[in-house]
Amino acid sequence: MYEFSRGPLVWIAFAVFFGGSLYRIISTIIQSKKDKVVLPYMKWKFSLRSIMHWIMPLGSVNMRMRPAFTIFSFLFHICLLATPLLTLGHVVLFKESWGFDWWTLPAGLSTVMTLFVICGGILFGLRRIADPTVRLVSSFSDFVLLAIVLGPFITGLLAYFQVFEYQTIIILHMWSGALWLCVVPFTRMVHMIMFPLTRGYMGCEFGYVRNARDW
Repeated sequence: MYEFSRGPLVWIAFAVFFGGSLYRIISTIIQSKKDKVVLPYMKWKFSLRSIMHWIMPLGSVNMRMRPAFTIFSFLFHICLLATPLLTLGHVVLFKESWGFDWWTLPAGLSTVMTLFVICGGILFGLRRIADPTVRLVSSFSDFVLLAIVLGPFITGLLAYFQVFEYQTIIILHMWSGALWLCVVPFTRMVHMIMFPLTRGYMGCEFGYVRNARDW
């Protein structure tokens, strides 16, 4: 099971992730070509201007209205993406499997970022329960997705500190990571891939058509 988890399972997860992501992007472009409005509205100037404002902390009015939550959310997403990519153990596996590596995070910082993601995910879950406006647009699937997101971080932390039986936890860690990759293209988490397209279109809808800002 361990050999399968660190070998074929990884290939399957990456194949589903990249194949599914490519499918979503291509299908979105094809659908937009069938629409008589979408592509004529798309302009690089307004798309890039909108994207830049929305990827900058406090770059929009909505962000500036909730500065603490905005900064917290940005840090959460940075840690969510950077920790798996820059953790030493993951980079070593890439080195052993494919022969290349890159810069890694210090072990202490990687642990702090992992804890931040876990605590942040729990707070986001509580927010969906406590905040009436967020609870109104939340469903059971949102909590399932949150559990899938946190799964690799929780099991990774347990494996690092060797809590419970190590090989069992590390296998659970690899399976939870594979599940995380597989669900991205087919759930709400696809926004991490589709963000430039959707935000670019919104920027053109407001800037090019309505002559207004969308930030």
